[in-house]
Amino acid sequence: MIATCRSARWLMPTATMRIRESEDMTAKSTQIPVRLDRVLGTLGLALSLQLAVTVATAAVHAHVEQLVPILGVSPSRGEEPTGVVANLLMSFEQRDDSSGFVVIFRREPGRFSPLAQTAVHQAILRAARVAGLSPDSWTVVLAVPYPGLTIYGDSLSGMVALSVVALAKGDAIAPDRVMTGSVTPEGHIAPVGSVPQKVEAANHAHMRRIVVPAQVDTGDSDWETPFLVQVSPVGSLSEAYEALTDQPLHDP
Repeated sequence: MIATCRSARWLMPTATMRIRESEDMTAKSTQIPVRLDRVLGTLGLALSLQLAVTVATAAVHAHVEQLVPILGVSPSRGEEPTGVVANLLMSFEQRDDSSGFVVIFRREPGRFSPLAQTAVHQAILRAARVAGLSPDSWTVVLAVPYPGLTIYGDSLSGMVALSVVALAKGDAIAPDRVMTGSVTPEGHIAPVGSVPQKVEAANHAHMRRIVVPAQVDTGDSDWETPFLVQVSPVGSLSEAYEALTDQPLHDP
């Protein structure tokens, strides 16, 4: 997963980064020049890199847009991976018809790898099923707002899926909460790599609650939780949703 907007290390005004999702070891890394001012201009986030989040307050029957924060890593040659926090642009529409679930992945400014697209698509359907919701009237559009960058891997899929479900239910995910983890067919949260680096990046980005898989990836070393950060290990979509929204995934 690619992220350049916020990282455990601040970017210089111009930087060349080698970017690749650590969970997708088969993906080819590339060198892409990135200007931080252009990235911020694309996002329209010049005010202290604050997330502008549009939250649905009721069941949505119109077009709704929001930024979705995701965690990833940006490995450098010969160095430890650097954790990063990025944002995706997401729009959600609950249509009047029930002709089927539609998800669209924009190909610019940035793009999603085939693996990322498949993981997100499946995660949304799995989360909807666990929540007892029908996605047949949903249209979801996702975009990477960083020119020339590609999102690899599946660790973003849980955060994206639960953000969609929250909009459908009229719940809110606070802008200082974020999740890393993929979704299994049974609705469990699967382990992902580089969790320590992602937690560090989230801390630097002023995230205050970080939802991570309860099952630890064998490649991660021991690490300590940063001060003032709440790390919430979860094993299921229901646990993850409650950690992100303070609301139950299933309506009573």
